[in-house]
Amino acid sequence: MTGGTDKSKSNPLGRPAAPPERRRFARYAVRLPLELHADGSDVPIRVETTDISRNGCYVESNITLAVGTRVRARLWLGETGLTMRGRVVTAHPQYGNGIMFLDYEGDAEQRLKAFLDTLKLDLMEGYCSTPIVVDRFKI
Repeated sequence: MTGGTDKSKSNPLGRPAAPPERRRFARYAVRLPLELHADGSDVPIRVETTDISRNGCYVESNITLAVGTRVRARLWLGETGLTMRGRVVTAHPQYGNGIMFLDYEGDAEQRLKAFLDTLKLDLMEGYCSTPIVVDRFKI
């Protein structure tokens, strides 16, 4: 077939089908304080998440890091700091970065999972709605 589109990959209205979801975990629109350190730098970049999942987050920042940059991230849940290593996977100049979490220190992964599980239950039961702002010193 030449010059046409493959109808097997379109929806009933003839539009192209949406790409399959590539994320492994649900994302939540929640603002959490986060401190980033690019590898080789002691200068902290203080940002907030706009959304987060078990394997990454998106942060708003006027200072964006290049895709591929390795980072150390310190995420604050109330007074508890969770530390993980990650890599920048998206960069939108003067807007923000997508960070993929690669490795967690200590029990950070379990604590993040517990926080997100609680958030999921609260959303399902109608106790809160997104977006959620979590103050660094109160939860």
